Amino acid sequence: MLTVSKLNAAYDGSQILRNVSITVPERQVVTLMGRNGVGKTTTLKCIVGLVKPVSGDIGLAGSSLNGFRTDERARSGIGYVPQGRDIFPNLTVWENLQISLVVHGRKPNGQVDRVLELFPVLKEMLKRKGGVLSGGQQQQLAIARAMLTDPKILILDEPTEGIQPNIIDQIGDTLLKIRKEGKVSILLVEQYLDFCLGVADSFYVMDRGAIVAEGPIANLNEGIVRKYLTV
Repeated sequence: MLTVSKLNAAYDGSQILRNVSITVPERQVVTLMGRNGVGKTTTLKCIVGLVKPVSGDIGLAGSSLNGFRTDERARSGIGYVPQGRDIFPNLTVWENLQISLVVHGRKPNGQVDRVLELFPVLKEMLKRKGGVLSGGQQQQLAIARAMLTDPKILILDEPTEGIQPNIIDQIGDTLLKIRKEGKVSILLVEQYLDFCLGVADSFYVMDRGAIVAEGPIANLNEGIVRKYLTV
């Protein structure tokens, strides 16, 4: 579904990404892991078009995204939930959801009901301002909003950051439901190891801007964790 090949990126002449290659198969959850500052978020921003890479190729469902603007990539089927969620705090939950439909020119056609089934807590809060929701509720709103764009791939940047454990479990269960439906692939940047082990099919580990380990999630052994993930 998503292919990233030999991606290189730099900020102010300092190289951040070094020949990063990642594959996200259809109907699978792939996690990109690593300590802070190793290039994970930059990789995602290159994929969605917020950072222009120096070189490399990015493909979605067999078609190249090279040269596409961020909005064109979104319309091609990329749903992105950035770190920090970036909901609209002064709009209601319903207005936040409605924005996804408006900017993509879509009619609800049952999609709203579907995301409210995935995130039932939002159904009770449609008239509340996004800014009064808890961090966990805002994260669920951000994922629901991305799902309303009907993406081929959902890209999540640190979805468990600053969220209480019971909501983390709910988000994990929801990602598993999305995967089971078989319509959306997921690329997950995450540092919470147990969460990754619970939802991912395969993993990539980054260090100093390069992929240093990869494989099925069952192969994420203690040696890799100690060398590249523990602080």
